[in-house]
Amino acid sequence: MLARRGMLTVSEAASLGETQAHFKAMKPWWDVLMDYLLIIMLMNCFFSASLLIITDKVVCMPQAKKLPRNVSNDFSEAGMATQPTPNRPKRIGYLTNLDYQQYRYVSAVCYHKVVPWQSKYFPYLALINTLILLVSSNFWFKYPKTSSKIELFLSILAKCFDSPWTTKTLEETSDQPPPEHHRQKSSTFRSMEYSPRTPLITEMPFSHVPLAVSAILDKKEGEQAKALFERIRHFRAHAEDSDIVHRVYVGQTFFKVVEVAIILGYSLSLVGSFSFRHVCKPGIHNLMGYSEFKCTHNMAFILEKLLLTYILLVCIYAFLTAYASFWLFTNSLKVYSFEKNSEGAGFGEIPDVKNDFAFMLHMVDRYDTLYSRRFSVFLSAVSEGRLRELVLNSEWPAEKLRQMVHKDTNGRFELQLSMIPVIPKDVYELSEIQVLKIELISSAKLVGAVSQLKYLSELHISHCSVKMDRDAFSYIRERLKVLYVKFTDMEELPSWMYSLKNLNQLHLSGNLNCSNNKSIHLQSLCGLSGLQSLSLTTNLSHLPSAVVDVAGQLTSFSIQNGDTELGSLGQLKKMNHLQVLKLCHCKISKTPGALLGLPSLQCIDLTANHLKYVDELGTLHRLRSLSILRLCHNAICRLPPSIELLRNLEELSISHNHLENLPVSLFNLVRLRHLDVSYNRIRLIPPEVGHLTRLETLAMIYNQISSLPRQLFRCARLRSLYVSFNKLSSLPPEIGQLPLLSSLDLMGNNLTALPEEIANCLQLKKGGLNVEEHILGTLAPELRRKLL
Repeated sequence: MLARRGMLTVSEAASLGETQAHFKAMKPWWDVLMDYLLIIMLMNCFFSASLLIITDKVVCMPQAKKLPRNVSNDFSEAGMATQPTPNRPKRIGYLTNLDYQQYRYVSAVCYHKVVPWQSKYFPYLALINTLILLVSSNFWFKYPKTSSKIELFLSILAKCFDSPWTTKTLEETSDQPPPEHHRQKSSTFRSMEYSPRTPLITEMPFSHVPLAVSAILDKKEGEQAKALFERIRHFRAHAEDSDIVHRVYVGQTFFKVVEVAIILGYSLSLVGSFSFRHVCKPGIHNLMGYSEFKCTHNMAFILEKLLLTYILLVCIYAFLTAYASFWLFTNSLKVYSFEKNSEGAGFGEIPDVKNDFAFMLHMVDRYDTLYSRRFSVFLSAVSEGRLRELVLNSEWPAEKLRQMVHKDTNGRFELQLSMIPVIPKDVYELSEIQVLKIELISSAKLVGAVSQLKYLSELHISHCSVKMDRDAFSYIRERLKVLYVKFTDMEELPSWMYSLKNLNQLHLSGNLNCSNNKSIHLQSLCGLSGLQSLSLTTNLSHLPSAVVDVAGQLTSFSIQNGDTELGSLGQLKKMNHLQVLKLCHCKISKTPGALLGLPSLQCIDLTANHLKYVDELGTLHRLRSLSILRLCHNAICRLPPSIELLRNLEELSISHNHLENLPVSLFNLVRLRHLDVSYNRIRLIPPEVGHLTRLETLAMIYNQISSLPRQLFRCARLRSLYVSFNKLSSLPPEIGQLPLLSSLDLMGNNLTALPEEIANCLQLKKGGLNVEEHILGTLAPELRRKLL
């Protein structure tokens, strides 16, 4: 019923009050005072306007002219004596002959003719101006582009204030030891520039979560806090994209300054302009018999007092707007620092915020700094790290982690942890782990409990900065043998890496080219006294000094250089104990002469370079121990006859080149066990191939070979023969002379049948033969069942 009559119900009125209370945290003290002043000003205006409506009027009396004596009869007729009788008191004034209606008419005419506008309309004008000020004071709470952001901010702020995680964190940090003691026990720090992918963290100090916190924070509360962290992260990215809230507030403040100046301008000009007496000449002499009237305005006195009251209130309001303007333009409100709120709280360094996020925090501080202090808990890297570790430990129990442990190709127990916030503490209960892989873990830290991993010898770190405490470092330094590190910036190269005295193999993958990234460089590796194998996947223009420092102790050195030209190869001579050398994707155009100064070399790998002519290969015969030579993915057109001088060669890989024929001298390398000439343009295999009596693997895939020489099948030790995608039309029956043959690839040729002698290849079993199905159909059923 009330709603139909246009009246507010109690619940609706309460909701309006709640709406105003919802924004109170965003109102600084001057806005609160201005709101109260506006209420008083509204009451003043309503009172004045009500008086005008109810009691405002003028009372007019005709002004009599001075009359001559001979008109006394007229006065007598008018009911007025010219001379008083001795027995009566003297009369003051004179009588008129106007009736009541005439007085009302004259008063109405004179009200509109002689009463000034301010006496009639000032209360209404003041009411309109006050309402404009009231609307402008709350405009930023109603404008859609700002109100939505403010409401979201306040809802998050309320959740942060009431969150159990906030209370637990503040209780914990309030009981922390002094800063000096805290620094002794805390881990090292990780710094990174702020980005859209990591919007809340610039400092990552990390310490282990006390058991007391995990005991008192249940899983549900942890999940709620985790969701709140994520919500704040998204809100920060949204709020820092623009400064519209700041601009609207500055705009409405400037508007209020202008409006107040206008109000004061016309209000001050009206002081003293309210008059009680007025002389009215309405021009109705023919109607009334009088041309001039004296009038009184009964509201003049009280309007004067209400005007002065209004001016006083506006002056106070003007002072507050001036102070607000001074505060807005003398403070850096687009940047907010939590240093003063987090000082001594144990939160670590909290990243500064900017734009609208910063401005709203400044406004909240004007209301109560406790709000931003509790809010800072959810912007703290320490707090977030503790929560993530707590939640993650509950999500990753030992049973779940044990299911992830598997054996690698070498039969070792391996555990890979990828894309989780921290390393779960239950990892240290898996004592059987031998290989631990840590990938994309933002706050990875190894603690002293790592000593429980008694068999751990190999560690992989991929794109994350792994910290460790003193106890963990002492154990890792003694036990770790193999370390793999993939990095993109300097912080992902662990500083403790340079002190692993028992490390045997080090594999680094990342940008180490100083011309491209001057902030990333290797420190001296002299502390790695046990290092023997070094592998670099990078883009070097020359060998770093850190590598030269350990050159004399290396037995294996590998560079995958990402097609960046590698110069200064003369320093390779210092690696006088080197046995394995791999220089891949280094844009090398000829065989480095420095190789001749490495007498212990057993393997040379120059894959994926720019080699075209290799006539100097014969000079490598000085390397008596050389047994492996790999020249794949180059542009080699021919092999020199001098290659026969490499008499100890056991493996030769020259696939993916431009070879059209093979020199006869190649087949004088009677110790060859593996020969790969795939992906070339070879048309003929010389019959001298039969000299390779120790040959075990021969690969000639993707060439133009039309037939296989019968002498090939004298290589009785041959186990693998790959001749797919050539132009073979038949397979010699001598293939039956290869009793050890276990893998035969004939796919993509012009074969129509297989010789029956293939049955003599006793080691050729199921899965060992790769050929088209219709060719398999030509074999005897028993043999076909054996091979299928």
